[in-house]
Amino acid sequence: MTRAWVALVGLLATTAFAQTPPPVLPPAPGSPPAPAPNAWEPRGGFELQALDKVSARTIVVSGRVGQTVHYASLSITVRACLVRPPDQPLDAAVYLDIEDAHPAMPRFDGWMLLSEPAVSMLEHPVYDITLKACVP
Repeated sequence: MTRAWVALVGLLATTAFAQTPPPVLPPAPGSPPAPAPNAWEPRGGFELQALDKVSARTIVVSGRVGQTVHYASLSITVRACLVRPPDQPLDAAVYLDIEDAHPAMPRFDGWMLLSEPAVSMLEHPVYDITLKACVP
């Protein structure tokens, strides 16, 4: 009796997991495309926090996407500033080009995330730049 019971449970479990998912229907003609999952929304402005490690002073640097702003010897160009949709967890990302007027200093070119600033950061001996917000 036990073997029959184990075989029956195994058969039921296999049948339950082997079900095919419902088909995905194409959108109706003329309807707008569905938004992509986890789509980020662009913003036109940004706020960055700049830290001078020598004096321990911080300042908020703000501007518009595409604009180059200056902080001390740094030239910061923001190429994109994106936020998560309201139905997603709060987060923002910015694409930056950062150059120092001193040629021997490191350059930064890449994305920075609000929720994970240490993942991608400017490695400069004197200054730290982090994303504070993307604004409309």
